[in-house]
Amino acid sequence: MPQAGTIAVASTPEQVRRCHVVARQLRPHLDEDAFVAQVARQQREGYQLAFFDDGGEVRGVAGFRFFETLFAGPMMYVDDLVTDERQRSKGVGGALLDWLADRARERKCAELHLDSGVQRFDAHRFYFTKRMHISSYHFKIAL
Repeated sequence: MPQAGTIAVASTPEQVRRCHVVARQLRPHLDEDAFVAQVARQQREGYQLAFFDDGGEVRGVAGFRFFETLFAGPMMYVDDLVTDERQRSKGVGGALLDWLADRARERKCAELHLDSGVQRFDAHRFYFTKRMHISSYHFKIAL
């Protein structure tokens, strides 16, 4: 059963700042000021940051963007999806992912994509329960 709360898109620096306490659990290399600044830069390129608010407390965050590719057509890409470690298995992540899928459908996206670190086994189990599947390998090279 999902935890009671509301989901909104952070539209002010203050809202983004409130999200840092949860986002840093996934992105610990960003201190609060660096996080707010980077989100602001990315927002200018279409990035959006949604947050699950439970009585004034941020319990989960999801960073996402819309774009179109030759291989998938219109799509939503989820850059970041994290639930406060003290709130896991209480429905917050599921509520966020369902909310994201609804926004993607509203925008006529053909697919929702995300990457997950190979070591994040608990996250993978969660994605499988949400009917997601592994569709490709993601390769990178340090430059």
